[in-house]
Amino acid sequence: MLQIKSHPCFLTPKPLKPDCPLFVFLPGMDGTGQLFRSQTAGLETGFDIRCLAIPANDLTNWDVLADKVVGLIEAEIKQDPQRSVYLCGESFGGCLAIKVALRAPQLFERLILVNPASSISRRPWIYLGISLTKIVPESFYQFGSLVGLSVLAALARIAPEDRQALMEAVQMVPQKTAVWRLSLLKDFDVENIELHRIGQPVLIVAGASDRLLPSVTEAECLAESLPNAEIVVLPESGHACLLEKDVNLYEIMKARKFLPSQSKRSHTLARSKNSKSELVSSPT
Repeated sequence: MLQIKSHPCFLTPKPLKPDCPLFVFLPGMDGTGQLFRSQTAGLETGFDIRCLAIPANDLTNWDVLADKVVGLIEAEIKQDPQRSVYLCGESFGGCLAIKVALRAPQLFERLILVNPASSISRRPWIYLGISLTKIVPESFYQFGSLVGLSVLAALARIAPEDRQALMEAVQMVPQKTAVWRLSLLKDFDVENIELHRIGQPVLIVAGASDRLLPSVTEAECLAESLPNAEIVVLPESGHACLLEKDVNLYEIMKARKFLPSQSKRSHTLARSKNSKSELVSSPT
């Protein structure tokens, strides 16, 4: 699995599709961006996809991370500032997506939150979890990370190759980084009045069988504050639902009429054909 060592960057699935709206995915605690691969095949039908990758040793705060994501997106759309951008965040990335959307709302047409971890600050176990993660030996931390996979994901619903990828991604996060990212989630706090400023359509996807967080309850809480939000509940899905064989984000968006309109896409195609410029993905 590719390791990003210098700074947050975008991974770019092939092929590039500069004539389509930009779809930006912000990953969970692993920060690799590579676990989204099972969803790209469908989404590539209508989007040009970028997946954020965060170095394993990155210990920056929410504000710095949000600024870096905004900068990466601005670089992608520099040659076409009117290009539609869909922002999607899963778990930890859901919290980051909210921070990014509040920082630069003008950049985004739509927002998708998948089992956002925004409820962790209200869960008592997080304080114990941070304390234990700090003091356990490295070998026990690695073992505990693997044991915890059954809570993180509905493993029986995930293909063997994706289960292996999940194991590798979890093991790539150093103990110090895990403590830091858990601390960020513990401190995550966005006021309802701030959420109310996000006027774009928001799709919140929640796994009803999430054993890590009360994702359905959190989706309902967020929807009360987001003025233009709708909820999709996946009855059998766990926390890492985007890895599950039967979950297709593109089809979910299609069923909820959350895809770019055909007329808007035709306009984008025409604009692209009249331009000789090429979008270049951010360097890794």
